[in-house]
Amino acid sequence: MTIRTIKVPDIGEGVAEVELVAWHVTAGESVAEDQALADLLTDKATVEVPSPVAGRVLALGGEVGQLLAVGAELIRIDVGDADATAKLPASEAPGSAGTASATTASAPPAGATLAGAASGHAAPARMAPASPPGAQRGAAPSPALPVQTPRGSEATPPLQQRRPIASPAVRARAWDLGIDLNDVSASGMAGRIVHADLDAFAARGAAHARPLAPLPRLAAPPATPQAPLPRPGAASDTTHAVKIVGLRRRIAQRMQDSKRRIPHFTYVEEVDVSELEALRERLNAKWGAERGHLTLLPFLTRAIARAVREFPQVNSHFDDEAGVLTHHDAVHVGIATQTDGGLMVPVLRDAHLRDLWGTAAEVLRLARATRSGKVVRNELSGSTITLSSLGALGGVMSTPVINPPEVAIVGVNAIVMRPVFVGGAVVARQMMNLSSSFDHRVVDGAIGAAFVQSLRQHLEHPATLFVE
Repeated sequence: MTIRTIKVPDIGEGVAEVELVAWHVTAGESVAEDQALADLLTDKATVEVPSPVAGRVLALGGEVGQLLAVGAELIRIDVGDADATAKLPASEAPGSAGTASATTASAPPAGATLAGAASGHAAPARMAPASPPGAQRGAAPSPALPVQTPRGSEATPPLQQRRPIASPAVRARAWDLGIDLNDVSASGMAGRIVHADLDAFAARGAAHARPLAPLPRLAAPPATPQAPLPRPGAASDTTHAVKIVGLRRRIAQRMQDSKRRIPHFTYVEEVDVSELEALRERLNAKWGAERGHLTLLPFLTRAIARAVREFPQVNSHFDDEAGVLTHHDAVHVGIATQTDGGLMVPVLRDAHLRDLWGTAAEVLRLARATRSGKVVRNELSGSTITLSSLGALGGVMSTPVINPPEVAIVGVNAIVMRPVFVGGAVVARQMMNLSSSFDHRVVDGAIGAAFVQSLRQHLEHPATLFVE
């Protein structure tokens, strides 16, 4: 038996540990070269680990949700059977018609462990010996790889060994489109299916060729048919445990760290956006079809870029360990974006240099890329101030949580029609609240309030957004 140990890869950028968020294989399963083994989550992205060899999985190095150190053992694969099979004629390969019996490699010792598989605060995962394929129900074991065939002929590998190679984002999108990845031609490196392959397949009108079951989602287990439903008003102690893993856990950790280390103060101010909304409607009516539809976000990012000129303290990063506040001349606005997996913050870079339509196009691209899983790592880091808008769900006010190491976040609430006194008369105006939070260690209350008042002036008098 030849055992190959696959370790947690060094993803770079100072990443010391990752979270194991999904296994694509099980112990005893045969895998092909470049087949996906597991998904690992860093602070910013999910990384798929392919198999560098073909063989049979002996043991897995952790459970979903476990933190693994970079360089720790991730999985063990027996490649001895694959090497031996490749050297035999097809008629003598294990499992072929001309073979009377198949030999089975011995399993690893029952006490084998993966030393260092977990981080310092998690116990090492014990490696359970894997049963040989076919050991249950008296079935004969299957070879780890398809047998070698004479030159000029082709053999179709078993279905489980032809699992398409694709990233989690591509797999999720394929499910949404109803596309079976086995039907898609791969153009990526090493036979990997990429988003362009899905686009080409869908363009041929083949998306409806094979119905697929819905993508499994994390949910509470359904009640058994035998369990009677509780009567209205009757007490029930039924509970459903949902393990917090992956992106959801990363979000929880960051929010907890932010609230624990940063003394927030939130300042709320109402803004009359009637003139701004009228301008937006006129611009969309005249140039919307040609240049793209303008939402409120391009105007908000432009107002932020103008206001931070007066108050550079809020466009900063604070290193509380070193005691250093770094002001940024460039304005990189993080746009809080809700996805199926949780809240993510792609970055609109150089917001101070973009016009309205350039900003609108980039915000739309970032939102689509983030929700589809195609956003790249460097698009999720480097923001200097964050903008959080709940759109129609914005409510009256909110208390947004600062995204460290930033020191400010601007929250946008819903636009509603309210009666307002204007020149001694009560008129209907479109009003919106700004709920902004600041790091009180480095941003005084007066500075935070003045910054929001500057935002208000720019939004209530939109002509000032275009005056240098």
